Amino acid sequence: MKVAFVGKGGSGKTTLTSLFAAYLTGSGCPVLAIDADINQHLAVALGASAEEAAALPTLGEHLPLIKDWLRGDNPRITSADAMIKTTPPGRGSRLVRPFEDNPVMAACFRDVAGVRLGVTGRFTEDDLGVACYHSKVGAAELLLNHLVDDAGEYVVMDMTAGADAFASGLFTRFDVTFLVCEPTLRSVGVYRQYAEYARDFGVRLAVVGNKVTDDEDVEFLREQLGSDLVCWLSGSGHVRAAERGRARPITALEPHNLEALATARSTVDSAPRDWAKFHRQAVEFHLRNARSWGNERTGADLAAQVDPEFVPGPPALAGA
Repeated sequence: MKVAFVGKGGSGKTTLTSLFAAYLTGSGCPVLAIDADINQHLAVALGASAEEAAALPTLGEHLPLIKDWLRGDNPRITSADAMIKTTPPGRGSRLVRPFEDNPVMAACFRDVAGVRLGVTGRFTEDDLGVACYHSKVGAAELLLNHLVDDAGEYVVMDMTAGADAFASGLFTRFDVTFLVCEPTLRSVGVYRQYAEYARDFGVRLAVVGNKVTDDEDVEFLREQLGSDLVCWLSGSGHVRAAERGRARPITALEPHNLEALATARSTVDSAPRDWAKFHRQAVEFHLRNARSWGNERTGADLAAQVDPEFVPGPPALAGA
């Protein structure tokens, strides 16, 4: 299943992403994680040193390779240069399994604490004042459009903060989106904004409370979030130790916080998988981007890249 973590800046979504990935890995599940947050802290949260995190390759710097590999021999895509971040797969495209060996995985992903991790990349000095961060996450969006995960496989993404996630179609690429919410009105406000935007696209939104200190915090979250609140985590010595560079096994996490992660996993495992909807939304956002800027930038009608008879998923992969 594909899972995203979103929320107000400072709510703890990177921490929750790392805890959830570690929980899945500790349960023996394969996990592919992508850090698409502008702050790029997921590698360290998983247990990498600052030096190891800084040395990781980035998806953004390998965008030409990603495009060329995913294009395959799809006759609707004339060249890698004609691909944009929303280009959907079609017959002849290469669909990618999250744990296979291929040139993209070899170039862009590394093992961090048992998690196959890719990062979109930090802002550089050349980006300042001339680029938005969503130019960095385009490679991740393109990859997710072509990524076919199967039963028992998990793809987990740490997203940009707040409603910034809606600046691209990336927010529709997931089976479940967890919004991390503190027991504050500001954090609840981000939830309401996200829920309003997500509703029109059928995004399955679940809320994980964080930094809960007492029953009053729980009651506040229940009153504000209703049935969208699926679990909550309280203060953690385990997390504080990790933030000081003293990583511990996930089994050392407090029992009530482990129970919350188990509930989050159950929420993911019970989510229905709809490949037709997944691809339909990819096509919708591709056509929007084509009309808005893609056709002008590439000098071609990018609507022609859409294969109307194609639906991704394991059956398509088996027939490739």
